[in-house]
Amino acid sequence: MDAAKRGLLAGEADHSTDCEMPLIARAVANGQRAWSSAKFYYPRSDGFDWEIGSTGDLGLLVEAVAAWREGIPLDELEERFEFMELDEFVGALERGEPASSQWAELLSSDFNRRQWNLLRRLRADEVLRDMFPTISHGAVRLCVNAMDRRSRQVLVDEVNGELYEVMRVGVPGASWVEVPAGDLIAYLRAALNEE
Repeated sequence: MDAAKRGLLAGEADHSTDCEMPLIARAVANGQRAWSSAKFYYPRSDGFDWEIGSTGDLGLLVEAVAAWREGIPLDELEERFEFMELDEFVGALERGEPASSQWAELLSSDFNRRQWNLLRRLRADEVLRDMFPTISHGAVRLCVNAMDRRSRQVLVDEVNGELYEVMRVGVPGASWVEVPAGDLIAYLRAALNEE
Protein backbone atom coordinates (compact mmCIF):
# COMPACT_ATOMS: atom_id res chain seq x y z
CA MET A 1 0.00 0.00 0.00
CA ASP A 2 2.91 2.34 0.71
CA ALA A 3 4.25 1.68 -2.78
CA ALA A 4 0.85 2.59 -4.29
CA LYS A 5 0.79 5.85 -2.32
CA ARG A 6 4.33 6.75 -3.43
CA GLY A 7 3.43 6.00 -7.03
CA LEU A 8 0.34 8.19 -6.88
CA LEU A 9 2.20 11.12 -5.37
CA ALA A 10 4.91 11.01 -8.04
CA GLY A 11 2.56 11.46 -11.00
CA GLU A 12 0.65 14.27 -12.59
CA ALA A 13 -2.99 14.50 -11.61
CA ASP A 14 -4.10 13.91 -15.21
CA HIS A 15 -2.51 10.47 -15.66
CA SER A 16 -4.90 7.53 -15.69
CA THR A 17 -2.54 5.59 -13.40
CA ASP A 18 -3.16 8.18 -10.69
CA CYS A 19 -6.88 7.50 -10.89
CA GLU A 20 -6.72 3.73 -11.24
CA MET A 21 -4.19 2.72 -8.59
CA PRO A 22 -6.34 3.66 -5.58
CA LEU A 23 -9.30 1.82 -7.13
CA ILE A 24 -7.23 -1.31 -7.64
CA ALA A 25 -5.67 -1.08 -4.18
CA ARG A 26 -9.10 -0.65 -2.59
CA ALA A 27 -10.56 -3.62 -4.48
CA VAL A 28 -7.63 -5.82 -3.40
CA ALA A 29 -7.85 -4.64 0.21
CA ASN A 30 -11.59 -5.39 0.24
CA GLY A 31 -11.06 -8.85 -1.26
CA GLN A 32 -12.91 -7.98 -4.48
CA ARG A 33 -9.98 -8.91 -6.72
CA ALA A 34 -6.47 -10.34 -6.57
CA TRP A 35 -3.32 -8.39 -7.48
CA SER A 36 -2.65 -11.02 -10.13
CA SER A 37 -5.81 -9.87 -11.95
CA ALA A 38 -4.36 -6.38 -12.54
CA LYS A 39 -3.01 -5.96 -16.06
CA PHE A 40 -0.51 -3.29 -17.08
CA TYR A 41 -1.39 -1.42 -20.29
CA TYR A 42 0.62 1.17 -22.17
CA PRO A 43 -0.30 3.66 -23.49
CA ARG A 44 -4.02 4.23 -23.21
CA SER A 45 -5.91 6.43 -25.56
CA ASP A 46 -9.54 6.36 -26.57
CA GLY A 47 -10.03 3.29 -28.70
CA PHE A 48 -6.46 2.12 -28.34
CA ASP A 49 -4.66 0.17 -25.66
CA TRP A 50 -2.70 -3.01 -25.46
CA GLU A 51 -1.48 -5.21 -22.68
CA ILE A 52 2.27 -5.25 -22.15
CA GLY A 53 2.41 -7.53 -19.14
CA SER A 54 0.97 -8.18 -15.73
CA THR A 55 2.21 -8.74 -12.22
CA GLY A 56 0.73 -9.53 -8.86
CA ASP A 57 3.31 -7.32 -7.15
CA LEU A 58 1.90 -3.80 -6.74
CA GLY A 59 5.25 -2.42 -5.57
CA LEU A 60 6.95 -3.72 -8.72
CA LEU A 61 4.19 -2.24 -10.88
CA VAL A 62 4.56 1.16 -9.21
CA GLU A 63 8.34 1.01 -9.70
CA ALA A 64 7.83 0.24 -13.40
CA VAL A 65 5.42 3.17 -13.83
CA ALA A 66 7.82 5.50 -12.01
CA ALA A 67 10.76 4.33 -14.15
CA TRP A 68 8.72 4.84 -17.32
CA ARG A 69 7.75 8.35 -16.24
CA GLU A 70 11.41 9.13 -15.55
CA GLY A 71 12.13 8.32 -19.20
CA ILE A 72 14.06 5.07 -18.90
CA PRO A 73 14.52 3.59 -22.42
CA LEU A 74 11.88 0.97 -23.12
CA ASP A 75 14.35 -1.86 -23.78
CA GLU A 76 15.92 -1.19 -20.35
CA LEU A 77 12.44 -1.06 -18.82
CA GLU A 78 11.62 -4.50 -20.23
CA GLU A 79 14.94 -5.91 -19.05
CA ARG A 80 14.56 -4.50 -15.54
CA PHE A 81 10.89 -5.53 -15.10
CA GLU A 82 10.59 -9.09 -16.31
CA PHE A 83 6.77 -9.06 -16.27
CA MET A 84 6.77 -6.60 -19.17
CA GLU A 85 6.44 -7.98 -22.69
CA LEU A 86 7.09 -5.15 -25.13
CA ASP A 87 6.32 -5.72 -28.80
CA GLU A 88 7.35 -4.15 -32.10
CA PHE A 89 4.87 -1.31 -31.68
CA VAL A 90 6.73 -0.06 -28.62
CA GLY A 91 9.84 0.28 -30.78
CA ALA A 92 7.81 2.31 -33.29
CA LEU A 93 6.74 4.60 -30.44
CA GLU A 94 10.32 5.14 -29.36
CA ARG A 95 11.35 5.90 -32.96
CA GLY A 96 8.46 8.38 -33.22
CA GLU A 97 6.71 6.28 -35.89
CA PRO A 98 3.58 4.93 -34.19
CA ALA A 99 1.23 5.92 -37.01
CA SER A 100 3.10 4.10 -39.80
CA SER A 101 3.39 0.99 -37.66
CA GLN A 102 -0.31 1.09 -36.82
CA TRP A 103 -1.36 1.58 -40.47
CA ALA A 104 0.69 -1.47 -41.43
CA GLU A 105 -0.82 -3.53 -38.61
CA LEU A 106 -4.42 -2.63 -39.48
CA LEU A 107 -3.88 -3.31 -43.19
CA SER A 108 -2.33 -6.71 -42.54
CA SER A 109 -5.02 -7.98 -40.17
CA ASP A 110 -7.79 -10.10 -41.69
CA PHE A 111 -9.97 -9.01 -38.78
CA ASN A 112 -10.07 -5.53 -40.34
CA ARG A 113 -10.70 -6.73 -43.91
CA ARG A 114 -14.05 -4.87 -44.09
CA GLN A 115 -12.22 -1.56 -43.50
CA TRP A 116 -9.25 -2.18 -45.83
CA ASN A 117 -10.57 -0.06 -48.73
CA LEU A 118 -11.28 2.87 -46.42
CA LEU A 119 -7.93 2.45 -44.66
CA ARG A 120 -6.07 2.44 -47.99
CA ARG A 121 -7.96 5.50 -49.16
CA LEU A 122 -7.14 7.42 -45.98
CA ARG A 123 -3.50 6.35 -45.86
CA ALA A 124 -2.98 7.45 -49.47
CA ASP A 125 -3.42 11.08 -48.40
CA GLU A 126 -0.15 12.74 -47.36
CA VAL A 127 -1.75 14.47 -44.35
CA LEU A 128 -4.05 11.72 -43.10
CA ARG A 129 -1.31 9.06 -43.19
CA ASP A 130 0.33 10.92 -40.30
CA MET A 131 -2.80 10.52 -38.15
CA PHE A 132 -2.94 7.56 -35.79
CA PRO A 133 -5.58 5.05 -36.97
CA THR A 134 -7.59 2.59 -34.89
CA ILE A 135 -10.85 0.81 -35.51
CA SER A 136 -13.66 1.41 -33.07
CA HIS A 137 -16.88 -0.57 -33.49
CA GLY A 138 -16.25 -0.94 -37.22
CA ALA A 139 -15.45 2.73 -37.84
CA VAL A 140 -11.94 3.98 -38.54
CA ARG A 141 -10.75 6.45 -35.90
CA LEU A 142 -8.07 8.96 -36.88
CA CYS A 143 -6.35 10.74 -34.02
CA VAL A 144 -3.90 13.64 -34.27
CA ASN A 145 -1.88 12.41 -31.27
CA ALA A 146 -2.07 8.72 -30.38
CA MET A 147 -0.79 9.30 -26.86
CA ASP A 148 -3.27 12.03 -25.93
CA ARG A 149 -6.87 10.84 -25.62
CA ARG A 150 -8.01 14.47 -25.73
CA SER A 151 -6.38 15.32 -29.07
CA ARG A 152 -8.49 16.00 -32.15
CA GLN A 153 -10.01 12.88 -33.68
CA VAL A 154 -12.68 11.72 -36.10
CA LEU A 155 -14.58 8.51 -36.72
CA VAL A 156 -15.19 7.48 -40.34
CA ASP A 157 -17.60 4.76 -41.39
CA GLU A 158 -18.12 3.67 -44.98
CA VAL A 159 -21.82 3.49 -45.87
CA ASN A 160 -20.97 2.45 -49.43
CA GLY A 161 -18.22 3.32 -51.89
CA GLU A 162 -19.83 6.70 -52.59
CA LEU A 163 -20.94 7.81 -49.13
CA TYR A 164 -19.28 7.99 -45.72
CA GLU A 165 -20.41 9.01 -42.25
CA VAL A 166 -18.01 11.11 -40.18
CA MET A 167 -18.15 12.25 -36.54
CA ARG A 168 -15.77 14.58 -34.75
CA VAL A 169 -15.05 12.94 -31.41
CA GLY A 170 -15.11 15.02 -28.23
CA VAL A 171 -16.85 18.01 -29.80
CA PRO A 172 -19.99 19.19 -27.97
CA GLY A 173 -23.10 18.24 -29.92
CA ALA A 174 -21.13 16.09 -32.36
CA SER A 175 -23.18 13.79 -34.56
CA TRP A 176 -22.67 11.68 -37.65
CA VAL A 177 -22.47 13.71 -40.86
CA GLU A 178 -22.88 12.18 -44.31
CA VAL A 179 -19.97 13.04 -46.59
CA PRO A 180 -19.81 12.14 -50.30
CA ALA A 181 -16.72 10.19 -51.39
CA GLY A 182 -15.38 13.13 -53.43
CA ASP A 183 -15.38 15.40 -50.37
CA LEU A 184 -14.12 12.91 -47.77
CA ILE A 185 -10.41 13.74 -47.69
CA ALA A 186 -10.93 17.53 -47.60
CA TYR A 187 -13.60 17.16 -44.91
CA LEU A 188 -11.35 15.01 -42.73
CA ARG A 189 -8.36 17.30 -43.16
CA ALA A 190 -10.47 20.27 -42.10
CA ALA A 191 -12.03 18.43 -39.14
CA LEU A 192 -8.65 17.28 -37.83
CA ASN A 193 -7.16 20.75 -38.28
CA GLU A 194 -9.87 22.58 -36.31
CA GLU A 195 -9.19 23.43 -32.67
